[in-house]
Amino acid sequence: MIEYIGKTVLITTSNWFYGKDGKQYRAAFGTLKAVHEAGKTLGFIPNRAHANWFIEVGSMIIMGCQVMYLQQVDDVSFESCEDYSTEGGHKTYIRPTHIYKVD
Repeated sequence: MIEYIGKTVLITTSNWFYGKDGKQYRAAFGTLKAVHEAGKTLGFIPNRAHANWFIEVGSMIIMGCQVMYLQQVDDVSFESCEDYSTEGGHKTYIRPTHIYKVD
């Protein structure tokens, strides 16, 4: 990950999170600023049930245990997109983006 510092990245998280706009997102897009070790930054090492590192992307901090995928990208689409549901049969619909812009 260190080679991506200063570059724009798309990070997919393991759980939904709320952006400052109050909407739920599943990914963050922005400039990767740093990868921090919890012990050095927080002054203590969290227990083994928690990540001992986190990343700083744009104006957001993401705990390492929430990072599922990280890829360097130049741009992403924030347009609404087609999705589907299988509840009560196969239905397609248009949903808003699940990518949060943090820069």
